[in-house]
Amino acid sequence: MDEKDLGAGKLGETEKAGFGPELGQSSEIGIFKEGLKVHPEPTADPLDPLNWPRWRKHTILAIVMYLYFMFTYVTTNTVPSFPELQEELGISYSQVNWTVAIPALGLAVGPLFWSSLADIYGRRIIFLAGTLIAFAATIGAGAANNYGGYMAARFFQGFGVSPGSTVGMAVIMDLYFEYERGQKLGLWVLAIDTGLLVGPIIGGFIDLVSADWIQWLTAIQFAVLLGLEFVFMPETLYPRTYMLARMPIEIPGAADLEKLAGQQGNPAAVELKRTTKLMAFNVRPVPGLRHPKPWDSLIRFMLTFKYPVVVIIVMTYCFAWYWWMLSVITMIPAAYVQYSPQIQGLLFIGLLLGTLFSEIFASGTLSDYIVAKLARKNNGVRLPEMRLWLAYPAALLSAIGLIIWGVSIDRGYHWMVGQIAFFLFGAGIQMGNTVTASYVVDCYPLQSMSVITFYAVLINLSAFIDP
Repeated sequence: MDEKDLGAGKLGETEKAGFGPELGQSSEIGIFKEGLKVHPEPTADPLDPLNWPRWRKHTILAIVMYLYFMFTYVTTNTVPSFPELQEELGISYSQVNWTVAIPALGLAVGPLFWSSLADIYGRRIIFLAGTLIAFAATIGAGAANNYGGYMAARFFQGFGVSPGSTVGMAVIMDLYFEYERGQKLGLWVLAIDTGLLVGPIIGGFIDLVSADWIQWLTAIQFAVLLGLEFVFMPETLYPRTYMLARMPIEIPGAADLEKLAGQQGNPAAVELKRTTKLMAFNVRPVPGLRHPKPWDSLIRFMLTFKYPVVVIIVMTYCFAWYWWMLSVITMIPAAYVQYSPQIQGLLFIGLLLGTLFSEIFASGTLSDYIVAKLARKNNGVRLPEMRLWLAYPAALLSAIGLIIWGVSIDRGYHWMVGQIAFFLFGAGIQMGNTVTASYVVDCYPLQSMSVITFYAVLINLSAFIDP
């Protein structure tokens, strides 16, 4: 994909994505939801992921969230065991901090490897392969008896779980219409932020058994996830352009999406194997699609630097905002040295509650509401910049929370002051993450994999360089 192709999502394809000026005109031919044109355009094919029942979509979303939860869970669940790891591996506090950073390097490298493969061979096989690698690496981390072996295992933990970012995002794009994605992206982002914070809470109590048992429990969690992926996660990569030419929804003009829900054709009318009809372990390119080269994700990553819209917001969030999250997390053992690892783990509850509160009341759903309200005032035209209004309160909450926490540690205030600060900080981080992911995808809807790859690489590089 060259520069012209990458820019098409913002410049030439905005009308197709549902942001065009004709959106508010009822005379336009198309499928609408509450007066706004839906995107992507659904087919009459029951095998189209957009037409699947809600229970199946939500089950797949839950599996995607499970993997994305593990994305950061494996990074931080060892934090309360830092003293034991130092003694067991004979390393310094600075070196033990790198045991959190090295999985982040795997998380940064992984999307450049997996993203194009997911557009060639499908989402399911990549999820299965990545989870299997993470499972094996976790066993290796639990059995490691030296620093080098432990660090190698930690890298492949991150590498294996990394499809949860870009490929997980692609699954959500496969399953849901554009007007639904703000909420779903909010839940997806909630998973990564929750994993970041729940990891130390669980790790603190498992550390009562041993530091190694943190890894054994993680291996069990990966085994469960592998089983769920095999049984409940079908292929979602769908040859939409090919099938729209063969099984379109027949409409006389403008039509409401809900009234067309029952209009589905016979899947056997098209012989092409797709989604649930593909093999359980599909190792051939998904038919009916133009496939990228395996190295295209790396090329697209480099080309994205030429588009300031994505670069500015992603760099700002990753290195001037999210960077502080891992800084705070790795400082907690030193900031609350008077407490046991179990109590230190519980001190993450403030961050967790702030994250949950933000997602329920002030994140994905609120973002969708703001965009829909502003679009109606703008003659039905959605603009990606409408997502950014939520960034202002998010940045303010994060800054206030971080300042209060720093002052509380410096002056030795009661731990509850730190929890209030963590609540505010976590709420702001969650809102900011949702805004960033939603905005860059809305800017370049046809290059969602490319921009999310860019986002995933940089956010994990910020975590890697943090120590």
